[in-house]
Amino acid sequence: MTEQTPVNTATAAKAPTLPDAQTVTAVTHWTDRLFSFRVTRPASLRFRSGEFVMIGLMGDPHPETGKQKPLLRAYSIASPAWDEELEFYSIKVQDGPLTSKLQHIKVGDEIILRPKPVGTLVHDALLPGKRIWFFSTGTGFAPFASLLREPQTYEDYDEVIITHTCRDVAELEYSRKLIEDLQSDELMQELIGAENLAKIRYYPTTTREQSPKMGRITTLLKDGTVFKDLGIDGISADTDRAMVCGSMGLNTDIKEIMEGFGLEEGANSDPKHYVVEKAFVG
Repeated sequence: MTEQTPVNTATAAKAPTLPDAQTVTAVTHWTDRLFSFRVTRPASLRFRSGEFVMIGLMGDPHPETGKQKPLLRAYSIASPAWDEELEFYSIKVQDGPLTSKLQHIKVGDEIILRPKPVGTLVHDALLPGKRIWFFSTGTGFAPFASLLREPQTYEDYDEVIITHTCRDVAELEYSRKLIEDLQSDELMQELIGAENLAKIRYYPTTTREQSPKMGRITTLLKDGTVFKDLGIDGISADTDRAMVCGSMGLNTDIKEIMEGFGLEEGANSDPKHYVVEKAFVG
């Protein structure tokens, strides 16, 4: 069950007090472990859909000096490059230096946002292809939340397959709702086109709680279940491109699987067939 905090424009307009401060405009708690939030966007910030920035809060005062240092972590921007605000999707780690504090933010609060976006999950890092695969686990869905709302995704590919693997069904709610809203959102239909949004094929799986599709995406790729379910012959360097964002284990396993299909890893400076995001929140 989700709890959403509405925007309070009165508190959102207060003057910033933190370095590189941005104001929280909305917070949604999806489960006891997952939440998303939106913040104001610096007027000068330019980024490519799929990139990440460093965000955070001030740490606790030093017991002797009283000085505070910023606690910063890499977070993928979940909103597309054209959005007027910035959205982020986060796990709650109860003893995590940052997320133990970040999970308690409210509308009107401030966060630190260093406006220097970077990342490998961008269209520039891939050669042209016919089909794009977005492989994600947990909060690794965040950069694809951006790319699924990016018009270039549909200009570049005839088919967009997004896989999202979580432990429990409730942990899929963020991705399920986003894709459902995409199909009915008038702005998105105008921006991207209903015929292009029909290119999306959503493939959610769970590893612990019973659901219509059980199993790790790596297992389902290796045994061919994914291809059978989607009516696809397989993955080929001639037609398929892929982006990967999840745990280190997932990243390593998918790399091996992609290379087994003949795909090569690319980078911003050397576009190839697939890319992996190495920055993640702990």
